[in-house]
Amino acid sequence: MHIGLIGLGKMGFNMRARLREKGIEVTGFDRDPAISDAASLEEMASKLSSPRVVWVMVPAGEITHTVVKDLAEILDEGDLVIDGGNSKFTDDQIHAALLAQQGVKFLDCGVSGGVWGLENGYGLMAGGSDEDVETVLPVFDALRPEGDRAQSFVHVGDVGAGHYAKMVHNGIEYGLMQSYAEGYELLEAKDIVKDVHGTFAAWQEGTVVRSWLLDLLVKALEEDPGLEKIAGYADDSGEGRWTVEEAIANSVPAPAITAALFARFSSRQDDSPTMKMVAALRNQFGGHPVKPARQKPE
Repeated sequence: MHIGLIGLGKMGFNMRARLREKGIEVTGFDRDPAISDAASLEEMASKLSSPRVVWVMVPAGEITHTVVKDLAEILDEGDLVIDGGNSKFTDDQIHAALLAQQGVKFLDCGVSGGVWGLENGYGLMAGGSDEDVETVLPVFDALRPEGDRAQSFVHVGDVGAGHYAKMVHNGIEYGLMQSYAEGYELLEAKDIVKDVHGTFAAWQEGTVVRSWLLDLLVKALEEDPGLEKIAGYADDSGEGRWTVEEAIANSVPAPAITAALFARFSSRQDDSPTMKMVAALRNQFGGHPVKPARQKPE
């Protein structure tokens, strides 16, 4: 099987390599000519056999929308586009409708595995028709880990369902990471605890909280025992926010995921205006002492 792959960044570059290792021929396109197999989208498409399959692996939002619009003008009836980025599920219906005007089919696929996917394989969550999923099962099988397909691949449902599942997956990831991080800080704060790294390492086998994220936590502490090389600032890439928005829209309580998202917002404040006001109010109504503001560097 021969597919096109657009976007050869951290994920796409490794996905191209894994697909090739598993016997899938890949023509990749990237704006960086040093890693691209084609000089343009048109050239990439011309190298594929009909019906063509093109996997899009670019940042969500306007960039993905632009690529899909370009493909709608380049591809022909019967061709298939797979959006494997972290697009919002509502964008999938828009992109599917746009491509359908030209007779081009569409699948969305949530992809989990990060930079380790080349070695370990990727968890895949697909949305779209049964027929289209069946067409590209060899691609999904090449990307996922070895073993039982049901443990690493799922056809979630209709268009948008794959990205919806990936959104919830990432929301859960927010909550898990926050719990591990809070446990780390508590262990570090207690004077009787002498081996924080060893404690987490000992949880890797046989315990209820063992997981791949825990393994990565242990690895992070091995590389930087006091996390002195890292600032306490955490970005969010969108899926956590969308998960909270969907929880509200569907009246589903999601306190852990919501708190984890808000904790990331807090990480970006050197001196929180909210907590300044809390301190001011405590001082006003109860005469509680306040700490002087930290002087900003000149």
